[in-house]
Amino acid sequence: MTHHIPLPPFAPAAFLGNPHVQTVWPVLVRRIPVVAASAEVWPTPDGDGLDLDLLPSRPGQPGVLVLHGLESSSRMPYVRGVMALAAGAGWNVAALNFRTCGPSPLRGRRLYNAGDTRDLALVVERLLERWPGSALAVVGFSLGANLLLKWLGETGDAAPIRCAAAISTPFDLTASARRLDGPGFWPWLYRERFMRSLREKAARLAREQTMPFAESEARACRTFADFDEVVTARMSGFASARDYWERSSAGRFLAAVARPTLVASAEDDPFLPALAIPRAALAANGFLRPWISPRGGHLGWVGGAPWRPRYAVEPALLAFLRAELG
Repeated sequence: MTHHIPLPPFAPAAFLGNPHVQTVWPVLVRRIPVVAASAEVWPTPDGDGLDLDLLPSRPGQPGVLVLHGLESSSRMPYVRGVMALAAGAGWNVAALNFRTCGPSPLRGRRLYNAGDTRDLALVVERLLERWPGSALAVVGFSLGANLLLKWLGETGDAAPIRCAAAISTPFDLTASARRLDGPGFWPWLYRERFMRSLREKAARLAREQTMPFAESEARACRTFADFDEVVTARMSGFASARDYWERSSAGRFLAAVARPTLVASAEDDPFLPALAIPRAALAANGFLRPWISPRGGHLGWVGGAPWRPRYAVEPALLAFLRAELG
């Protein structure tokens, strides 16, 4: 069961209380924490390669694996922030880039998605071999958090890690897609930020390989519903976008999670309606440690002052990991 460390109430920095400002501030303004990471490419059984950033090994110390969000990478400030915290604690650290999110070209026929846990399972297995005897934690952000919770639910009591943390999880992918596909400037801005690169990746695949969709179909996608119907569902064997969303949403896997897991979410997250946060399921499983704040945006939690911001999720995460990893 989880150690019940106190999780502080969150107050946004002055002038940064708007949920959209909370969401975009760390991306646009935060300096990327410096870590001495080296890049490696790990081969996969299907002939592809996974890009990872790793810090120098510290034999016998715990390990932390970090998973980024949709169309992000291991170089994002929130990933580097956790890597720097873990390095400062004296732990082993690795960050995984999902397929097409790192520098290696895609050689196989699979894109990543919010429900395909095979690469995560492979990386965890290899990290345990690389760091023998080390207790391992996995920290996931946004899509990476959904993937992590789904994998923990799939593996249950057999999960080979000590603990986990899921930050800004889109627990209900149907509700999240509808929110991001909705009207208004901000949904359009978020949607275009993701769709632009997703369209290009899918179009390139269709141009270079035989795919279950045409290049023109990929380029025509303007919403998550379009993309997941045309690309994700066909490529990954789902009947439709709705089938993909329902079968891959982390919310339906929470009851089976059997490792101490910090779950941090904000009620004003622009990517997910507050009503879609599965409070009852989070409360029902004693392994889950929910930290639900009224404010914080998506991967935000910018406190302190604008000229000296503090990213509140990171000290809470470090305290949780210290308690669980020892």
